[in-house]
Amino acid sequence: MIQIEAQRYHLFYVVVIVVGLLLCRTESIRFELQSGHTKCIAEDIKSNSMTVGKYNVVNPNEGQPVPDSHKLTVRVTSSYGNSYHYAEQVESGQYAFVAAEAGDYMACFWASDHKPPTTFTVDFDWRTGVAAKDWSNVAKKGQVDVSLFIVIVEVACCDWIGV
Repeated sequence: MIQIEAQRYHLFYVVVIVVGLLLCRTESIRFELQSGHTKCIAEDIKSNSMTVGKYNVVNPNEGQPVPDSHKLTVRVTSSYGNSYHYAEQVESGQYAFVAAEAGDYMACFWASDHKPPTTFTVDFDWRTGVAAKDWSNVAKKGQVDVSLFIVIVEVACCDWIGV
């Protein structure tokens, strides 16, 4: 009887961990960029890995167009100098590519020089490998029911444990 309770206790932890992993999400980063300056972010990417990125300037005047002083130029390059994305004087954009070579890839954001100087916020999301896949859409397409998944895990664990 004690052994069965211990196995159920173990199963409970397995289910909690699996549900926790299902609920994990990655968040984008935000940074400030001052006019006339550059900020670069590097990511170590393996060869043949999928990578996607999305960026946008946070509009200081919601409901209005983004001011010209808040436009930026973006370039994504490999450590060998190969250019994978370039956009000039934009308020938002995205890119996707399969890395041809392993190494550090760099996304650089430039803000044109303005008088008076301005500082604006950029929202940036860069995903590589498995994280580049939009798993939320996969779940919607397959209509995966979490309670069904938990039952499947419970049956598999009980078979594995021998209950």
